[in-house]
Amino acid sequence: MRPRFEYGDEVRVIRNVRNDGTYPGLDTGVLLVRRGSVGYVRDVGTFLQDQLIYSVDFVEEQCMVGCREQELQLASDPWTLNRFEFREKVTPILPLGIKGEVVAEPGDVGEIEKVLREMEGGPFYHVRFQGRTLMVPETSLDFSEESGRHG
Repeated sequence: MRPRFEYGDEVRVIRNVRNDGTYPGLDTGVLLVRRGSVGYVRDVGTFLQDQLIYSVDFVEEQCMVGCREQELQLASDPWTLNRFEFREKVTPILPLGIKGEVVAEPGDVGEIEKVLREMEGGPFYHVRFQGRTLMVPETSLDFSEESGRHG
C-alpha cells in the first residue's frame, strides 16, 4: 500500500468533511471542511491496516483533519464545483419527465442521492422525486423551500 500523496502536497477535499465524533470540542455531524477546500498533507498513516489516512491541514479553515485517499485529489487537478450536496432538498425549475410523463414540477421537493461531477456538461445529480430517481443537470434545479437555502 503506497500513498498517493506525500508530506507537503497541496490537496483538495472532494467531499464535505463532517465531525464523525473524533474532532474534539464540536458536535458530531458539524461541518469541518467544505468540499473544494485546499489543504496540505502533514502526515500519512493507516487505519485498520488497510486504509491510508492523511492528516490534512486546511489553513484557511484553521482545521487539521484525517481524510481517506478517495476523499482527496491534487489541488492542481481539474475541479468542477457543484452547487448541491448529497441529501439536500431541491426543486426543479421546469417540469421533468420520463417518456412524456411529467414526474416532477417546480415546487415539488426532491432529494439529492448522488453528485455526478465528472459528466460532460455537468454536474448532474441523481435526484429522488416521489419514489423515482432522475438524472438531472444542475441548471434544472434550485434549492427547495424545505432546504432553508435559496438562490
